[in-house]
This record gives sequence, structure tokens and C-alpha cells, in this order.
Amino acid sequence: MSNSTQGAPSAFTHSRFYLAAWRWHFYAGLYVIPFLIMLAVTGLGMMYIAVFDGRDGESITVAASADPVALAAQSEAALAAFGKEAKLVEWIGAKSANGANVFRVDDAGTNHMVAIDPYTGTAIDSWIRRDGWYDLFNDIHGTLLIGTIGDRLIEVAAGLGIVLIVTGLYLWWPRSGSGSSFVPDVKARGRELWKNLHKVIGAYASVLLLLFLVTGLAWAGIWGEKFVQAWSTFPAEKWSNVPLSDETHASMNHGAIKDVPWGLEQTPMPASGSGAGLDAIPEGTPVNLDSVVAFGKAIGYGGRFRVSFPRGETGVWTLNQDSMSNDSENPMIDRTVHLDQYTGKILADVGFADYSLAAKGMAVGIAFHEGDMGLWNIVLNTVFCLSVMFLCVSGLVMWWLRRPKGSTLRIFAPKTPEDLPHWRGAMILMLFVSLAFPLVGITLLTVLALDYLIVKRVPVLKRALG
Repeated sequence: MSNSTQGAPSAFTHSRFYLAAWRWHFYAGLYVIPFLIMLAVTGLGMMYIAVFDGRDGESITVAASADPVALAAQSEAALAAFGKEAKLVEWIGAKSANGANVFRVDDAGTNHMVAIDPYTGTAIDSWIRRDGWYDLFNDIHGTLLIGTIGDRLIEVAAGLGIVLIVTGLYLWWPRSGSGSSFVPDVKARGRELWKNLHKVIGAYASVLLLLFLVTGLAWAGIWGEKFVQAWSTFPAEKWSNVPLSDETHASMNHGAIKDVPWGLEQTPMPASGSGAGLDAIPEGTPVNLDSVVAFGKAIGYGGRFRVSFPRGETGVWTLNQDSMSNDSENPMIDRTVHLDQYTGKILADVGFADYSLAAKGMAVGIAFHEGDMGLWNIVLNTVFCLSVMFLCVSGLVMWWLRRPKGSTLRIFAPKTPEDLPHWRGAMILMLFVSLAFPLVGITLLTVLALDYLIVKRVPVLKRALG
């Protein structure tokens, strides 16, 4: 038997696998493309707003002069424009000596931000928190402005994005006679040029896209909140002999914006009033914003960090610095400290080293995802988001160019290969994806059932969907 005859069945099987991967890639792309474009546009918008204006609009400069006035006087200035029932919620320290301090004030349920010149103690500006462009982009990015349903739709899209990566890499994988898969052939023309650019750029972008999808999924309501985060949360039991509140750290978040580290969100808060804890603020010193901030600086907090005021009789003072909140460019210096509001004792002290492996990965991953790790991160994320937009557009262009002229009613998906043998590797991989991402598994099973039970058996659908 000749070599060509021996190789024919293998080549034919390989071709059928290619068609099957192409079909899955096509259908996953139909759903995912609008979401990827939305995520890339809103993600870029949030990143650059944070760069130029600050995540909370706090990038306000002042003229540095003598020593700052007491924080108590700054607090009074922040409250001056509001009613008697207004209360301080948070203090955000300036990143540098010529920056303004920002106070968050709750007035009748509405959170306001007030910028204070630390050298004169006067209010410079005020605005409603969570009412700017950053927050609009964030709400679209996370929920499409439709709440839980939007969160679930985006979670499905992110999971199918992983299917898109897997099938895309299989289609890209270098084969004999296919030319270079690492350098685009700019001499090609028409659909071949679009295909070449799509495959090469997609291959380079796939690793970053996987990282972005996984870190985004870790915030999602099902895979993130119910599975990964629940098993990776810092255990409050490590705080021995410290009373715990019924509230978790997530209660410190305001709206859709996350104000506490991922690995602490589901951890119960400690409670004040027991006398427990380690000595911190000296006995006899009033426990107030001035002494709490001074203590924070004494234990290593520098630049921008945040102090949350106690809420209620058992509430605590919370000092926090994490890169996810744009406090620093280094996630490995993340630190959250809780102080008893009556005694000033340390009830809890959690740093990056105390996180679980998954929480450490998320601390770094989220900071990278948001472009918080410096200029290189901003440039890389910009190139990546533009690449994702190109992949989405080029995919649509290739589909359009592949359609027969004058045809408008059919989708023209890649044909279903006949007599496809069991593709064990793909089956195992898709089973893993389905188990790891429940919503994606349900979606894949639904699509398979529709394709097998309906599309292949209804002539009109078979003609329209290939």
C-alpha cells in the first residue's frame, strides 16, 4: 500500500475535525462578538478615566505648602455643606504631597465625594459618587445596565470566549503547507488577508484574552461568587478570639464598584466592643481619624490609602490599600487592617502574604486587568483591547466575504462534517469547560441539542444554518 493511500484516511479525518472546530468557533463567535466589543470599549474607557481623573474622580492637585491641617478640621469642612444627619463614610488620602484628600459623605442615603485642600482645610470640589462616566462604563461592563440577567449573559459570553480561544488555536495551529502562523502575510489580498491577520493576531492575543476572561469570570455571580471566590476567601477563623459581625467585607462596597479585595469579600467583618485585639493606638489617645491615619503611616501605609469610618455600635475602623482600587501599582503590598472603634486595638490584619493562592492570583490578575500596574500595563491593555476589536471586526468581514453574492437570508455557517468520529480530546476538554463553568455547560448542551434534534431535521433551518 502506498504512503499516499495510508495517509488519506488520517487527512480526511483531520479535515473533518477542522470543519467541526470551525463550526463551533463560528457559532461561539456569533454570540461572543458583541460582548467582546462592549467589554473592550468600556474597559478602555474605565482605564483611561482612572488614569486621568481617578477611579473616584479624586485626581485633583493643590499647591503644597506648610504642614497639613488636622484631619478633624478637614472632616468638618467636608461635612459643612450637608445637613446635620450627614455622616462621614470614608477618607481617601492623596497619592502625593500636591494632591487633595477626598472624603466620602453619606447625606440621606446619597454618597457625595468632597475634595479638601489638606493645607488650608477648605473644600475645593464635590460630586456625587458613582454618578460619573467611569461608573456608567462599569455598570455596562458588568451587567449591561440590566442587573442579574446582564451578569449571567456576560458570564455565558466569557465562558464561550474560552471555547472561542480553544477552537481558534486549533484552527491556527501550524500545519504543513499552511505558511507561517506567527507572521502575517501582508501580500495576501481580500478574504485571505483578513483571515491571515485574524489568525496571527488572535494567536498572540489568546493568552491575554484567557487571563482577562478568567479574572472577569471570578467577579461573575455563578462561577465567581458561588464557586471560586467561596472556596478562596480568607478564613476569619485566623483572627483568634475576635468577635465577628454578621456582615461580610462585601458590605463595604458601594454600588457595583468593588472597594475591598476579592479574597476578603465573603469574609465576615470583625466587631468592636469586646476589648480583644492587639495594642495599636496608645491608651489614652482618642481613637479618631487623626490617630487612625497616623497609626496607618506608622505601620507602613504610604501614598494613597483609605480609611473607612465605623458603621454602627459594633463597626470598626478599616485601613485599606489595594491595587485593585487604584491605591498602588503593586498588588503584593495589599493590606487591610481593622481597628476597634473604642480601644483602637488591631482586630485583624490581612496582607497579600495571607491570601490563598487563588486570591493572590486574583489580586495580581485584577490589577493587571484594570491596567493598575503602571505605564507598561496601560500600553499593553490598550494594544490588547484594540486587537480584540480587530478580531471581532475581521471575523465579521471574513463571514461577509464568504457569503455567496446576492444571498441575504442564510447565515452560512461552516458545514457539519458527516460521519465525524469521536474526538476524545475535544470531548474531554469541553466536558472540563462545562464542569468548570456551569452556565457555559448548560449553553453548550442546549446548542448541541438544538443542532442535533432541530437544525439537522428541519429543512428550512438546515438550509439557513448550514
